Amino acid sequence: MRRNIVAGNWKMNNDLPQTEALLQDLKKHVVPDNVSVMVAPTFVNLYHAFESVREYSVEVIAQDMHQAKSGAFTGEVSAAMLKSVGVKTTIIGHSERRAMFWETNEILALKVNAALENDMTSVFCFGEELEDRKSGNHFNIVKEQLEEGLFHVKNDDFKNIILAYEPVWAIGTGETASPEQAQEMHKYVRGLVTDAYTNEIAENVSILYGGSVKPANAKEIFANPDVDGGLIGGAALKAEDFMAIVNSF
Repeated sequence: MRRNIVAGNWKMNNDLPQTEALLQDLKKHVVPDNVSVMVAPTFVNLYHAFESVREYSVEVIAQDMHQAKSGAFTGEVSAAMLKSVGVKTTIIGHSERRAMFWETNEILALKVNAALENDMTSVFCFGEELEDRKSGNHFNIVKEQLEEGLFHVKNDDFKNIILAYEPVWAIGTGETASPEQAQEMHKYVRGLVTDAYTNEIAENVSILYGGSVKPANAKEIFANPDVDGGLIGGAALKAEDFMAIVNSF
């Protein structure tokens, strides 16, 4: 049975005192039993965050990781390093990583492999640019990203996969895909998983929506049958807003 998940991607925000302040604010709230809550602070604050919420119902996850086990990769972080500080889940293929750091589907496939080899869960991101949506090519783009970056994994490994649809044109722009557009893509993606694997796997994988989710629109978006939660950006930086989204199921 798939989980309802709300994951907060803090991106390059919050120094150590700010991280602790936000975590303390989050801990003032009760996490509902029907939602898995995750937060992704910056690398340098992961261990502190893990220790801070150890007794609280929030999982600390990473924003990214490198595909290699170790080596001369200045500035990078491996799966083993993340696990050593308590992190068991990482975001892979966020649209900003694809666009700003030129991460290809082939690179992301290697990152997924590295996560699986270390028994880590991947929040695998995918989604189209504005020109793809306008040209009607958005389904093809999403299919290509999934087939080339993810659909090589074995059936048994899909239990360690969470999907996150990011309509890139709706991230940080104030624009949001309509609930109907979100459901349309999520249903399409679940169909792709069925075709590539099995209906059982497709019905059990959580598919998150990641496009400017806010307290005002979360309930309507999450009400769709194939939307299992959200990958939250800006609204995750305020505890009240984030927890309002968490309580939108």
